[in-house]
Amino acid sequence: MAARYILPSAPPAHPAHRIPPSRRGPSAALLGTPRLARPSSAPAAHLKSAPSSQPAFPIDRGGRFSPPRCAGRGAAGRAVTAPAGRCVRPGHPARRGAGPPALPGPAPGSAAAAMKPCEEEEEEGRAAAAAGGGGGDPWKECVEVAVQLARRAGQIIRKALTEEKQVSTKTSAADLVTETDHFVENLIISVLKEKFPSHRFIAEESTAAGSKCVLTDSPTWIIDPVDGTCNFVHRFPTVAVSIGFAVNKELEFGVIYHCTEERLYTGRRGQGAFCNDKRLQVSKETDISKALILTEIGPKRDPATLKLFLGNIERLLKAQAHGVRVIGSSTLALCHLASGAADAYYQFGLHCWDLAAATVIIREAGGTVIDTSGGPLDLMSCRVIAAGTREMAMFIAQEIQTIHYRRDDEN
Repeated sequence: MAARYILPSAPPAHPAHRIPPSRRGPSAALLGTPRLARPSSAPAAHLKSAPSSQPAFPIDRGGRFSPPRCAGRGAAGRAVTAPAGRCVRPGHPARRGAGPPALPGPAPGSAAAAMKPCEEEEEEGRAAAAAGGGGGDPWKECVEVAVQLARRAGQIIRKALTEEKQVSTKTSAADLVTETDHFVENLIISVLKEKFPSHRFIAEESTAAGSKCVLTDSPTWIIDPVDGTCNFVHRFPTVAVSIGFAVNKELEFGVIYHCTEERLYTGRRGQGAFCNDKRLQVSKETDISKALILTEIGPKRDPATLKLFLGNIERLLKAQAHGVRVIGSSTLALCHLASGAADAYYQFGLHCWDLAAATVIIREAGGTVIDTSGGPLDLMSCRVIAAGTREMAMFIAQEIQTIHYRRDDEN
């Protein structure tokens, strides 16, 4: 039986029950919490949509998501705006100055109406990308949705940080899960499933509950709803939400949101990595005697594992590393590496949802991410070395001893 206990806290649990039923609307049913103010920090420059005044998901006064309106150009270059959820196409009556005909669609105010994109627009983007022309960007919308959801999840986590928590254990006494982990994961997946019904999902708590952890060629979201759950339980503020995205088993982009510091880390294959609007650049240190190294303990605490873990730290300190740090969140430790605040990171016992988003961010910041054997990264192997330079990564690979964990795709 999983151990369950309750930690004392300040305010009562989730505020969803305090929303008057008359004001909840579809978004309250979907999100489960009242709408909070949008964070003041803007998304990274390469993630902004045009026009900048139009957010990815506008929110009306009732707290409901409202889809963006699609605009076109009419006769004599006049701008023509179509109703929400419809796109103006060549030859459409709206372009000829006539009123647009009524088209069937989802019920107004429904979650489907709020979150579903213009299907014709999405098809055009896929076709352009497949043709290799027209500058088609099939994943732009996915990036925008991930940014919006990461911020929304961060608001929920930040509020819940000081509240009473129901805590359970998973694989060990140090492997914790709370009701907030489940709530945030369900929120993210439910929105993504409604918006991208053909996509697949790998998520921490779903996998713990028995879902298969298999990466296929299909577009796949890889989600850690609360990275740093032990920190979260103890109100230690190093906590993040991580959303990665892979297609054809290749990582396309990653979004990591530092919930308490409101820092949005983003990386997109071929387009750079950013923290809010600041481009990230790794350290170029190659000398271990000038390096600050980050790591995490992992869930195993048996004597043999602890001996190997401490032995690896001892080896790096004997090599005259400046120091070894453990901060309790692998995704944020990897973001510190991407920002140049640390020179290397290694760990045994982390999972694909800890690695997916951060791997893109580090690579786009100029860093190296490899297997602890020195070979290419295997996302399902539960082990990694990341560094600002390949020389640093290879030195660590030669120094440390392997701690064996079962692969993610063997569960």
